[in-house]
Amino acid sequence: MIPFVRELDFQYGRCDRVSPRIRRVIADNPGPFTYLGTGTYIVGEGEVAVIDPGPDLPAHLEALLAALGNERVMHILITHDHADHSPLAAALSAATGAKVWGRSRQPRGQIPAGFDDEHDDAFRPDFEVEDGEVFEGPGWTLEAVPTPGHTSNHVSYALKEENALFSGDHIMGWSTTVISPPDGDMAAYFESLDRVKASGFATLWPTHGPPVTDPQPFIDAYIAHRRAREAQVLAALAEGPTTIRAMVPVLYVAVDPRLHPAAAHSLLGHVVQLVGEGRVISDGPPGVETVLRLA
Repeated sequence: MIPFVRELDFQYGRCDRVSPRIRRVIADNPGPFTYLGTGTYIVGEGEVAVIDPGPDLPAHLEALLAALGNERVMHILITHDHADHSPLAAALSAATGAKVWGRSRQPRGQIPAGFDDEHDDAFRPDFEVEDGEVFEGPGWTLEAVPTPGHTSNHVSYALKEENALFSGDHIMGWSTTVISPPDGDMAAYFESLDRVKASGFATLWPTHGPPVTDPQPFIDAYIAHRRAREAQVLAALAEGPTTIRAMVPVLYVAVDPRLHPAAAHSLLGHVVQLVGEGRVISDGPPGVETVLRLA
């Protein structure tokens, strides 16, 4: 079982100090995929970095600017271009003069029928973040750690002074993350989980929900959960050909039905990986209605 952490003391728009070098302001955009809302992080004092400005909500921009006061924003860092993470970057950049750093999305194939696209298609970073790129300010150092899987352009940021990682949606304390092809990639996700685990961070700060303060067993449980889901797909196909639509309510019977569309996304991620590995055969491009069978 994944040892989820879900309790969080907060108020929308309030700036909370959550560590010696980190403050957080949570946007009022709760939902089945955003949990309590998007947590925007301010790193440092006086000269700061802002991570994941969040959705384009005027009230959230006002709260961020109030929290920043007269401080200088040196960098606006984006983990990925989903609509709850990056849209406010342009307005925050205009208000502060800071440049936006992130990764452009890789070209994608056609989105399968029955799946929603939650990308911020207007997102264009001023600068492309490179693996290992360093951002510095008084008393703080951030290093870019690409973590593709949830999206092709997902990047986390390590705060060296606190041995912490701002993990975006790559690892979240309250829930598993969605791996949705064609932009999401399950094989890349497993590799990224291994990279984060090997780094030995003391704390993970997801964009949604509370921090993960014991990352190693949490990541182990995350990986075990994905492998178990993979085994469930293979077991379902061992009983005969079927589709993702038919598998979701069976494999996710304990999950809130509102999350079944997201579950279908992640199930598709597993199927694409298994097809790529030659363990599953798909009667056409994998999709929600495509008939699947064991190889």
